[in-house]
Amino acid sequence: MYERIRILRRKFTLTQKQLAAALSCSQQVYSNYELGQRDIPTDILIKLSSFYGVSVDYILGISDDPNVR
Repeated sequence: MYERIRILRRKFTLTQKQLAAALSCSQQVYSNYELGQRDIPTDILIKLSSFYGVSVDYILGISDDPNVR
């Protein structure tokens, strides 16, 4: 899951700081999500899913199809 959010962020050519601002958290907190040093809360998973237009299952690694909802 942590690598997927990093890949998605890079695909959208965003910095951690930009994405953290969109999620209303600090860059350090977001960095910890990507590094797997902090669990990603459910509300943040939902925000990421909506932001990127992919399913939560895709972010979690349950599905390889980003469009399955």
